[in-house]
Amino acid sequence: MTALPPDDPSCLDTLLRWRRDVRHFRPDPLPPETLDALLASACLAPSVGLSEPWRFCQVTSAARRRAIRDEFERCNAIATAGRGVDRNDYARLKLAGLDQAPHHVAVFSERDPAQGRGLGRMTMPETTVWSTMMAIHTFWLAATARGVGVGWVSILDPARVAACLDAPLAWEFVAYLCVGRPLERADTPELERRGWERRRPETARWHVI
Repeated sequence: MTALPPDDPSCLDTLLRWRRDVRHFRPDPLPPETLDALLASACLAPSVGLSEPWRFCQVTSAARRRAIRDEFERCNAIATAGRGVDRNDYARLKLAGLDQAPHHVAVFSERDPAQGRGLGRMTMPETTVWSTMMAIHTFWLAATARGVGVGWVSILDPARVAACLDAPLAWEFVAYLCVGRPLERADTPELERRGWERRRPETARWHVI
């Protein structure tokens, strides 16, 4: 993965093609200003009622990182033993970059922020979480443009993660992101390369009603 050429006329399409869920990282940390710039870009995302409900928490404590790693192992063991999963196929997947990634970012969404004064979420309160998802995607694209990899660790129990990180009760856990320079650039998703799943034709997801 390399930085995006600034004069690429199709830069958005290029970003979307390059964006990957990265699990193999170089251990050297990013310059502080780079991570700050990514977080600032994330905050440019749209949000319901301009509520900006996202809360990005940089996890730097070794003890907290170990707690998250232990929680991942616990949840992963349950998933491996679960029905409907080919254990051999599942076991050979590397599902997290928790050990190598130099930066860990936990993302929460404030359930009912005062900002925005409730606009647009009376009948659909989940739009605050959707707004936070937009911020995560914006963060991911901004990282890709700078040659930075992001890996989403989803095999975690939200309540346990919130407790590990002492998150306020008003915050809902959404994502745990591993961030750093990727070991290599890939043009296809790792799960596709390993034969777990493959992309479907784009038009298979389009419907006219």
